[in-house]
Amino acid sequence: MKNLSAFITGSIFAIGLIISTMVNPKKVKGFLNALDWDPTLAFVMGSAVITNLTLFYFIFKRKKPMLDKEFHLPSKMLIDKRLIIGSVLFGAGWGLSGLCPGPALVNIVKLDPKIIVFILIMTICLKFKRTRHHL
Repeated sequence: MKNLSAFITGSIFAIGLIISTMVNPKKVKGFLNALDWDPTLAFVMGSAVITNLTLFYFIFKRKKPMLDKEFHLPSKMLIDKRLIIGSVLFGAGWGLSGLCPGPALVNIVKLDPKIIVFILIMTICLKFKRTRHHL
């Protein structure tokens, strides 16, 4: 049931990215371009933040999630060097490519070599992070 719910949730997220045109790297780069600014992404992000804040209020009134035994929230609250470096790398990659992981995965169906390379590098980084985490 958890896998089905993850698939449905991911599909809804992908459809939302497509409808909002956030799978288009030019749209994202337009948001990051101060000289020719496209505010569309700000409205998409603002809508997402308002929706999440509203729903989280009701979700966390529950003792546990519907499809799990407990909530899995981050316990680490420290802003350290690894977090800052990771954030800078993520932001630089997002700014240079116009993609972050969600839109990249939705765009994989285009079989664009740039997107395939992006996903391969993202996968290698994720694998490296998991391997390092378990050392």
